[in-house]
Amino acid sequence: MINELIIPRPDDMHLHLREGEMLKVVSQHSASQFGRAIIMPNLKNPIINIELAHIYCDEIKKYTKSYQFEPLMAIYFNEGLNLEELKKIKASSKVIGIKLYPKGVTTNSNKGIESFELGYKIFEMMEELDIPLLIHGEVNDISVDIFDREKIFIEKHLTRVHKEFPKLRIVLEHISTKDATEFVKETSNKIAATITPQHLLYNRNELFLGGFRPHAFCLPVLKREEHRVAVLDAAISGNSKFFLGTDSAPHKRSEKESSCGCAGIYSALNAMEIYAEIFDRNDAIEKLMDFSSKFGADFYKLNQSKEKLKLIRSRNKVPTTIKIDDDEIIPLMAGQEIGWNCSEI
Repeated sequence: MINELIIPRPDDMHLHLREGEMLKVVSQHSASQFGRAIIMPNLKNPIINIELAHIYCDEIKKYTKSYQFEPLMAIYFNEGLNLEELKKIKASSKVIGIKLYPKGVTTNSNKGIESFELGYKIFEMMEELDIPLLIHGEVNDISVDIFDREKIFIEKHLTRVHKEFPKLRIVLEHISTKDATEFVKETSNKIAATITPQHLLYNRNELFLGGFRPHAFCLPVLKREEHRVAVLDAAISGNSKFFLGTDSAPHKRSEKESSCGCAGIYSALNAMEIYAEIFDRNDAIEKLMDFSSKFGADFYKLNQSKEKLKLIRSRNKVPTTIKIDDDEIIPLMAGQEIGWNCSEI
């Protein structure tokens, strides 16, 4: 039995840090475990250009300066992107890629695109410059069943985009279906995917245990058990096309427990410990290092971290709440005991 694991400081390839007091609190949770993180740009005023990305990056660093943490910025895909702006993005050491949201599919995505075809000219320039495209892979057609929106997105849009731009590096974010795992496995090495802890832990029953549970509500929504198992199998497979991306997305409790509750699960507080618990339960703890510290870095053409993180097998109870302003955040696995702890080296 492995009781201690020392790995290169891992990368969170999909993270939400928000703004204001929320940013100040949650950024330090991520920085305490991860060496780098790709920061999502869907703020209330989205990060649509290089100047805004640099300002946001500097603000994050202000709160994480006592940690060995590098924020990697993503630009919000918008039709204003042109060759000049894309060249600045490519040249920036602070920006890693461009994040595309179909309009209205998730938090602060109302400025996302309505037509994928309108983005093709930008995709062409991104392919030429080798700038990765990060995609929230769900259709925004409300006539499509919410449990099928990832599957339909792949069939209707992603398959065609990859065919039209075969050299464009694409990350299908926070995959939640067997369909997504099969698509990623079967396509070229230009396609990869991030996997969250919640899509490894839960199927859609988690949403309705004893009544509706808003803190289990995320997008993409949790799916049937067969899909959870497929995503889990992909994560622990050792296939380099699948890597860690928490999609940790904090919302205040009052915003989750409301008549129209926000989508998002907050995992950053104990993310690596939860991933260790999941991999350990499935006799795959030796696969965690590559999943968290190597595969994502390789896909994004980054050097693996020289700093280390130690994970120790020991009992660890997740707090029930995290104070934020005059409210609180409810973390993933709140109040539950897990079997791993992060430790300083």
